[in-house]
Amino acid sequence: MQFLIIAYDATDADAINRRMVNRAAHIAHTDRFKPAGNMHFGAAILNDAGKMIGSCMIVEFPSRTEFDAWLAEEPYFTGKVWEKIEVKPCQIGPSFTQR
Repeated sequence: MQFLIIAYDATDADAINRRMVNRAAHIAHTDRFKPAGNMHFGAAILNDAGKMIGSCMIVEFPSRTEFDAWLAEEPYFTGKVWEKIEVKPCQIGPSFTQR
């Protein structure tokens, strides 16, 4: 099951610092799941000034339960970087998959 994650960072004065402190762990966490095919795509969401203000990802797990377990360990979640998280089931279109 594929999931679209749209997550916006907190907006307090220390938010960007939490993002930067947790960034290497976030990338390592994503890299750990990539070989199994769980990570399809990710990007930082930027504001008009080019500042990172959130993240979007398309991930794949066998079930919502397994997705939730992954999210519970995601450093941007545990590190309180993401303040508002929207998760929707999705399906990557055939024009964007490698076959």
